[in-house]
Amino acid sequence: MIEVKVLVAAPLHEKAIQILKDAGLEVIYEEYPEEDRLVELVKDVEAIIVRSKPKVTRKVIESAPKLKVIARAGVGLDNIDVEAAKERGIEVVNAPAASSRSVAELAVALMFAVARKIAFADRKMREGVWAKKQAMGIELEGKTLGIIGFGRIGYQVAKIARALGMNLLLYDPYPNEERAKEVGGKFVDLETLLRESDIVTIHVPLLESTYHLINEERLKLMKKSAILINTSRGAVVDTNALVKALEEGWIAGAGLDVYEEEPLPKDHPLTKFDNVVLTPHIGASTVEAQERAGVEVAEKVVKILKG
Repeated sequence: MIEVKVLVAAPLHEKAIQILKDAGLEVIYEEYPEEDRLVELVKDVEAIIVRSKPKVTRKVIESAPKLKVIARAGVGLDNIDVEAAKERGIEVVNAPAASSRSVAELAVALMFAVARKIAFADRKMREGVWAKKQAMGIELEGKTLGIIGFGRIGYQVAKIARALGMNLLLYDPYPNEERAKEVGGKFVDLETLLRESDIVTIHVPLLESTYHLINEERLKLMKKSAILINTSRGAVVDTNALVKALEEGWIAGAGLDVYEEEPLPKDHPLTKFDNVVLTPHIGASTVEAQERAGVEVAEKVVKILKG
């Protein structure tokens, strides 16, 4: 019997690996191979599993004559040439809901971190500075939270925010009124949301229509006391416009997990602001999300390969 090979090209939860092995698949594991190495590895595999890296390019796809499925253990498909896969009739699958709660909790954590100057206060403590006066913050209760993108993640954020006693304004091109009612939120247009929110959090995919959705003009609509949170995709926010907004005090601060350039360069202007909290794209980096994503894509791969 010919072994069916699966290439796992990124760290995957052990439960997911076990599902593949239990289905009688041969698992080849190599963490984040470069393109040239990937081209070698895929010659006789029928499935590739990745996370946000490595990139599955047209060149990689064309080097894999037996390939039937490409799986992303996570949400986006930015690193997979979906067009090239489609041309070859290769299925592309992911785990869209696996990390929703994890990303939502990070978005709320960033709200607290910026509102209460936690990262700044921590830095000062380590420098031996008792910065009590400079660390005056604000409460989240009673504040208006504007959620841009009311899908799976936006909905989870809304549930947490509601429990914190926040008022909710929602913007989405496809409004789900039922879910909005459930969390006590109200759909408004984007300009109204930006003008009236104390905190704005972004939960949209990166599309042509969302590229630089938050630009100079829109940052100027926000309150001077407002905080911007982005855990979606870096390019949804125009970085240069955000730097200008922070320098000139159009907004009060920002919490960012994603950037137009990742990793963020060492001396990037964003690293210079005390009112900005930065994390290295860790929205989905929880034990629970990684287990859910791994298990979900492993099951999908088995189903496709085993018919």
